[in-house]
Amino acid sequence: MSYTTAAVPTTAVEVVLPGRVEPHELLITRRELPPPRPGQALVRVEATGVSFAEQQMRRGKYYDQPPFPFTPGYDLVGEVIAVGADADPTLLGQRVAALTKVGGWSSHVMLEAADLIPVPSGPTAAEAETFVVNGITAWQMLYRIAKVRAGQTIVVHGANGGVGSTLVQLARVAGIRVIGTASAGNAAAVEALGAIPVDYRGDVPQQVRTLAPGGVDAVFDHVGGRSVVDSFGLLARGGTLVAYGSASTKDEDGNSRLPVLKLFTRFAWWNLLPNNRSAHFYNIWSGKRRRVRFRTRLAEDLGAVLDLAARGALRAQIAARFPLTDAGRALALAESRTVTGKVVIVPEELS
Repeated sequence: MSYTTAAVPTTAVEVVLPGRVEPHELLITRRELPPPRPGQALVRVEATGVSFAEQQMRRGKYYDQPPFPFTPGYDLVGEVIAVGADADPTLLGQRVAALTKVGGWSSHVMLEAADLIPVPSGPTAAEAETFVVNGITAWQMLYRIAKVRAGQTIVVHGANGGVGSTLVQLARVAGIRVIGTASAGNAAAVEALGAIPVDYRGDVPQQVRTLAPGGVDAVFDHVGGRSVVDSFGLLARGGTLVAYGSASTKDEDGNSRLPVLKLFTRFAWWNLLPNNRSAHFYNIWSGKRRRVRFRTRLAEDLGAVLDLAARGALRAQIAARFPLTDAGRALALAESRTVTGKVVIVPEELS
């Protein structure tokens, strides 16, 4: 691999989401990327992945997605192969991670150099990829919002998913008891992560109350709808509900912002109640307008997660690997809800 501070144009192979289509209708395109401008870095993508965000975007349901057509890809891990003027030249040849929201499903991506986060040696690119958006989300919800401590008990909905499996592991490393919801078929995988499995198809509140009669200290809910009502009811005094999605409404027609706005309204009311319980909606992009602080926080939080992974305290949960040209199959598998962990896309060498 050669590196340069003034790269010639690079051909990027990209996956394009042309509209509200089925996974097999994604397009594979090529376009020329110009040399990096001042402050930019060109990253050769080694691994990206499928998050719940892309599943919502396919349906036009993600809260602030761009208009069709566009290239999905919420995060990535890759190698810096060129930098522009004013960018740190020591980035050349480094493996880095980036939170992109869109654009990651590509062989090469042009990014602001200041947004890149170093990846420590140890985890492979695919392993590190499983911890980017999932790790940041899990760490910030657990420690920056819920502030859960050792010896407490939490509920993690979708404990076999990308964020859920990371949440379970982070909590267990910290000495936190975890009750994890999943299908019966994924119960063994959830138990292997260190959580107590609960069948989400059954009476979840009753099952949780049997395991934690006095209530739990935090619930992490990506389901939305009726689930957040049940989740709030599971909290002990002083407990915290953190919602971070509305999976139950992903197939419903209508305004994509409405489910989130309903949550905001409901949470505002709950937070006024004199029961010392609180409810929050987590947004990974919160505070982005304060760019320096936002970047610092991302680097700190992802750095902490990747350090745990490098030391073997966290295990990457890779559900499957697909080449970039099979992104449609990768998306379909992730949407099947039959896997544990994250579906990873590994761009193959394309000429």
